[in-house]
Amino acid sequence: MGKLVVFEGIDGSGKSTQFDMLASRFTEEKRNFRCISFPRYEEPSSVLIKMYLGGEFGEDPEAVNAYAASSFFAVDRYASYMQDWRGYFESGGIILTDRYTTSNAIHQGAKLPEASREPFFKWLYEYEFALMSLPAPDLVIYFDLDSDIAAKRLKQRQDETGASADIHEKDMQYLRQCASCGIQAADYYKWKKIPCLSADRERTVDEIHEEVYALVLALAFPG
Repeated sequence: MGKLVVFEGIDGSGKSTQFDMLASRFTEEKRNFRCISFPRYEEPSSVLIKMYLGGEFGEDPEAVNAYAASSFFAVDRYASYMQDWRGYFESGGIILTDRYTTSNAIHQGAKLPEASREPFFKWLYEYEFALMSLPAPDLVIYFDLDSDIAAKRLKQRQDETGASADIHEKDMQYLRQCASCGIQAADYYKWKKIPCLSADRERTVDEIHEEVYALVLALAFPG
């Protein structure tokens, strides 16, 4: 088997920026790896995800319960694995993913009371990794950022790109719940947490990148 590295965090945490930076650096270094981003909106397997995030099942994220919504995303991951990267991974390939099962832990677990989250976390990993036989990650990097700063970043990104917010991004209270749930999930699963703040300032993308690079290099390309 290969190695599976997941980049995770709440919306606005900078995980996609870090994902792209690492992919670019590995490409420049001519390393053998593959990148995947979830959800795969361009694929038929994401149809229920698009309906859900588009508000067709309700404008409030909690209109669809955590277990049902998790299944929408799990189907997309299963299709991706079976159709795209299973052979490469099983032959020893390195996979970097922007989001994975871990996103359900954060964004769907946030719908539950704190005391109900750990049973959900247990169910989630058993569902995808045992019952669906998807590969479990070897390393999950969680970008830990305050939800208020994340909200400001999201607003700035939407203003700059003109992109419309989905039902998750529109709900600031939900974003706060995701931040709380993300820390709880990171502790439960023992993800590697990378703080995006240092004392009273935001760490630069380059500072964070160097930490990410060292972590992934040690796992995926030792020696």
